[in-house]
Amino acid sequence: MANDQEIAPQFGHAMRSYFQFDASYIPLNHGAFGTYPKVVRDRLRYFQDLTESRPDDFFRFKLAGFVDSARGAIAEYLGVDEGECVFLPNATTGINTVLRSLVFEKGDVIVHFSTIYGACEKTVEYLKETTPVESAKILLRYPLGDDEVVAKLRNKIQALKGEGRRARVALFDTVSSLPGVRVPWERLVKVCQEEGTLSLVDGAHGIGHLRLDLGQVQPDFFVSNCHKWLYVPRGCALFYVPAKNQHLIRSSVPTSHGYEPYPIDGQEAVFNPLPINKGGYFVNLFQFVGTMDIGPYLCMEEALRFRQEVCGGEKRIMAYCEHVSNEGARKVAEILGTEIMENEEKTLTRCFLTNVKLPLRMGAEAGQIKPADGFAACSWMTQTLIREYNLFVPPFFHDGYLWIRLSGQIYVEIEDFIAAAEVYKELCSRVEKGEHIKR
Repeated sequence: MANDQEIAPQFGHAMRSYFQFDASYIPLNHGAFGTYPKVVRDRLRYFQDLTESRPDDFFRFKLAGFVDSARGAIAEYLGVDEGECVFLPNATTGINTVLRSLVFEKGDVIVHFSTIYGACEKTVEYLKETTPVESAKILLRYPLGDDEVVAKLRNKIQALKGEGRRARVALFDTVSSLPGVRVPWERLVKVCQEEGTLSLVDGAHGIGHLRLDLGQVQPDFFVSNCHKWLYVPRGCALFYVPAKNQHLIRSSVPTSHGYEPYPIDGQEAVFNPLPINKGGYFVNLFQFVGTMDIGPYLCMEEALRFRQEVCGGEKRIMAYCEHVSNEGARKVAEILGTEIMENEEKTLTRCFLTNVKLPLRMGAEAGQIKPADGFAACSWMTQTLIREYNLFVPPFFHDGYLWIRLSGQIYVEIEDFIAAAEVYKELCSRVEKGEHIKR
């Protein structure tokens, strides 16, 4: 009997027929919003039609069973307990859920790296306005070795202790967004365990992208977008909280029917009009969080089936995506005459994202970009890519240089990266001529 890899289709452009792309579009930015196959789209529409056929019956009596089935599928995929997994619309909601649930006291500090996702950093800033918590940002200038990143976190936590403050929680990525590099998150969790700090892992680029041994690593809180790399429709994210920490999550965001206020003598309990899930308080909190399209959550089993039966399984997917991302980036760097962001241990590129430096010089001389015009150059390139070239590869600043981030996926080939390199070569020439400030 043939194994999965023998019967699976060839990755690359042959896989485009399984997805919904415009025939002329070059999709090299899967890491931003993801996408999903046609069979998963069909499953999504099935659940949307089922919802609309009998809305009250669906939301009141059928929804819980469907969601439980999806939770069971993702729990089995990850090798963790079903009661520790719930769904949210996106990773940002999960980060907010944890940070807004913790009760902060004077002297408490949220520790994070400078590469934190922007929306999460703004959440931290908001909490500093509304609670006693402070924050401590650790500067990362890539390329850095994993040992340096781990040491920076430990040193910061210990320094805070020496100042009489407490690193209440440390927030860090599995794979950071910009730059797109693999973070030694497993080792960072261990640091937190040894130093008595809660670990909050932003795994937006996690599930379907990296092997996640959650049961072994045991982060205190872990959230990961399923709509980025797992081929589930937007928006759907896994929120994993080990049973030992679930008492810290008192409410969903926003608070909904599953929340149970602490009883107060003489005060009548608030009525919950929906059936109670037997999975316990944590599961019930997230069973129904306001009326919205739950269809993406319910596509979990179909997405996992596609990955296994059509693609040949996780190892095959991950091997190809990492390979095409790395080889494609080498071609891009060669064409642009620049370099890939990588450290000596070659760990930054052990993922599906790669970063290549652009051949643009910052400065005040002719042909150089004035530092004050840098963001204007990024904005102009971003818009011009879509309008004129029908592809998208995001440019970004890091440590004084302009870079681009490329995404590997089963439906792209090296020639797509070459095409992007030629486009960026032309764009950089146009920027050097000042076109980005002539609009």
